[in-house]
Amino acid sequence: MLKPTSFIMAVAVAALQATAALAQTAAYPARDITFIVPWNAGGSNDVAIRALDPILREHGIKLVIENVVGATGTIGMRRVASAAPDGYTIGMGTCSTLALIAQGKTPLTNAQFTHIARVSTDPLMLLVSTKAEQKSLDDFIKHMKANPDKVTIGTPGNYNLNHIFASMTARAAGVNYVNVPYTGGSKVVADLLGQHVASGVLKPSETLGQIQEGLLKPIGIFANERLEMFPDVPTFKDKGYDVFPFGPVVQMAYVVAPAGLPDDVRTRLISAFRAAIQDPRFKEFSKKNAFLVDDLTGDALTKEVDSVAAALGTVAAQVFKDAKE
Repeated sequence: MLKPTSFIMAVAVAALQATAALAQTAAYPARDITFIVPWNAGGSNDVAIRALDPILREHGIKLVIENVVGATGTIGMRRVASAAPDGYTIGMGTCSTLALIAQGKTPLTNAQFTHIARVSTDPLMLLVSTKAEQKSLDDFIKHMKANPDKVTIGTPGNYNLNHIFASMTARAAGVNYVNVPYTGGSKVVADLLGQHVASGVLKPSETLGQIQEGLLKPIGIFANERLEMFPDVPTFKDKGYDVFPFGPVVQMAYVVAPAGLPDDVRTRLISAFRAAIQDPRFKEFSKKNAFLVDDLTGDALTKEVDSVAAALGTVAAQVFKDAKE
């Protein structure tokens, strides 16, 4: 049994510890937050968070952005998942890594993350160098038909939505092709410019500058409707090619923290990211870069992630069932 003085001291220490913990939580964030982008610098996800960064600072969130690449996002996201759940290490989840999770091709699971806010949903396009002989989607499909097993399509990662659509392009031609995976969209762009790959499946946001400079040409949109920014670029549907035979899938990026994040810290992050994403400056940035933003956060985002993962798993199981890997 504790002596009275010892008991009083123990109570005092416990009270001080509780007060210190409460003060630390109330002051969150008390220091800079590490933000992991699991893709190369210059890619769409990297560009998006760097556009959000100055706006987030106005809401008391200071990020230190790190690019941790490899394994279709798995290496960077594993670092987020294994970090202390204190709000000081967060990162950018994407459908690329989500597709691996859905297919059981990564040790990660959705349960390892706390979902904060969706940053973007993105259309995907098939692009070629403007120096390429194929100037249209029909030309490219004919080129694939004439060169089975030889035409290359670059994708940022393997077994993700980009890879799915690359495979669906080959399916439209009725031939096999060569998938060339990279550690990020900027790497695909570089090899497209150098004509080291015949084509690439990429987002408008990571190719817009090269398109505007006349270096890359989008020839097909993987969507049911044309993009406002590229009204003259047909969808695959326009040309009679079905790239959604197994159901619709969407490309998106979203902010996550490790599982077990305290509720008050999660609420603080959701509030700051929601304000930044809904800021007119970021909405204007999204419009200029041809991606969509919405107001999806917290538990609603968790439900969406689970739904998208299920769709990706179903589609990938069909697309890659008989594909050459």
